[in-house]
Parts: sequence; structure tokens; C-alpha cells
Amino acid sequence: MRGSLAINRRTVFKLRQIGIATLGSVKIKILLCGCVALTLLAVANRNRDGSSSLWGWTSDVASLDRSSSPRNGRQVELIFDINKEDSLNNRFKEIKDLETDAVFSIDDDVIFPCSSIEFAFTVWQSAPDTMVGYVPRMHWVDETKGKDKYGYGGWWSVWWTGTYSMVLSKAAFFHKKYLKLYTDEMPASIKEYITRNRNCEDIAMSFLVANATGAPPIWVKGKIFEIGSTGISSLGGHSERRTQCLNKFVAEFGRMPLVSTSLKAVDSRNVWFW
Repeated sequence: MRGSLAINRRTVFKLRQIGIATLGSVKIKILLCGCVALTLLAVANRNRDGSSSLWGWTSDVASLDRSSSPRNGRQVELIFDINKEDSLNNRFKEIKDLETDAVFSIDDDVIFPCSSIEFAFTVWQSAPDTMVGYVPRMHWVDETKGKDKYGYGGWWSVWWTGTYSMVLSKAAFFHKKYLKLYTDEMPASIKEYITRNRNCEDIAMSFLVANATGAPPIWVKGKIFEIGSTGISSLGGHSERRTQCLNKFVAEFGRMPLVSTSLKAVDSRNVWFW
């Protein structure tokens, strides 16, 4: 796996800042997707197993279907999925005729070095039934409300306790079979809740995978850069809404499927002591 990219992360970040100052919101979204596209194409150039990239899009922008860019004598296929319905469930729609088992789910405001995604992919290959990602979150039993009530913990809760039970799909690998499972078997009431509240599709996917495996996810150490500042998580009351999601999903699943762990995967080639 070797390769290079002429545009580095600092350049992409600078372009995005210029875009914020000069462009409308729709064009900012296009520029953000362009930044992520450059990074993923770099990964594809380094990794011969990367065959295609699908972009979920919900907007009034004119449709784009498929395009490809030749590299090393073969094509890298880009597929744009234009969604008419504005729903976060679109993120996990089943992808027909997907050639690879691995799916890398990423938000459009996340930038990362190629080395980080390559290491995460090797970790996922060792445990392909679980989710492998960079952004851990946790849950706990809220004893003040009873043994069947739970609270949602963000990054600082993970840092304080050293445990987690979810990795967010904003930057995570999982098996393609979970897209079909989400599409066909996720309770309609949960999908409707996600569409109505515009939140928690990532928690729902964590529930689905944990319910299928009975195992925790794997948190991978890696550099990722979140360059967005106006996402859902920046809104007031975010943790409270996520807690409501947890308890709603527990009621629908009939139990709490999430499994806590303290495991963290670290690339020993990049640390002095391990």
C-alpha cells in the first residue's frame, strides 16, 4: 500500500475555511464532500482493495450518478446516491451489488490521514463482525431512575471511566451485512423516531451490531480532524436527547444490547512503549 496526494490536510482545511467565508450553505456542503473525496481517493490509490465510494446526499443539488477516475490501470468508481427523503436513516440504506465486505462510514466534515484509516481497516479485518472506529461513546445505568434506565456518556465520560460501549458511525468500519440488516430488520418505530428527531441513527446502528454479535466495538487510536462546528452535537441539550434515544431503543429491543469494554487498538509501530 503506497501512494501520495499532492493536497495535504492543511490545504484542505484552508480551502474549507475560505468556503465558509464566501459560499452559501449548499456550496459549503459540496466543498466539504470534495475535501472528503480527495482523502478517500488518496486511500483508494494506496489500497488496492478499495474499489468504489458511495456518497449519500440529501439536497436540491442536481443529481450525480456515477463517475470514475483511472488509477494504476484500473477504475475507482464513485457512486452518488441522491436521496429524496431527508432522513438520517439514508446513511444505512442497503447498497446493492457492493463488491467488498467492508464499509467505511464517515461524516462529510471529518478529515483523516491515510495511515489512520489503513490501520483501522487491518483491525476490522481481525474482527469483521464488529464495529471499528475512532469516536467512542458509552452508556451507564442511571440508578436514580431505576435499573432499566440508562444515561448517555460523551467523550469526557469515556476519558474519565476508561470504558466505552459504542463507536460512532461518523468514522467507523463495519460489515456490509449490517446495511441490509438495518434496512430490513430495524424496527420501523426506531426509524420513524430517528427521522422525526434528526438524531441517533449512529446509536441505532450500534444497538443493531451489538444485538447481533453480543460483543463490544473496537476503538482505534488514530488522528481524525473534525472541521465542522454546527453539527447536531453542538446543539444545547444534546446529551439529554441522546439519553432519550438510548432508553427508547432499549424499550424497542426489549433489552440493553450494548457491551462495555476498555480495549483500545493502538499501532505499536507508532509508540515507544506498548
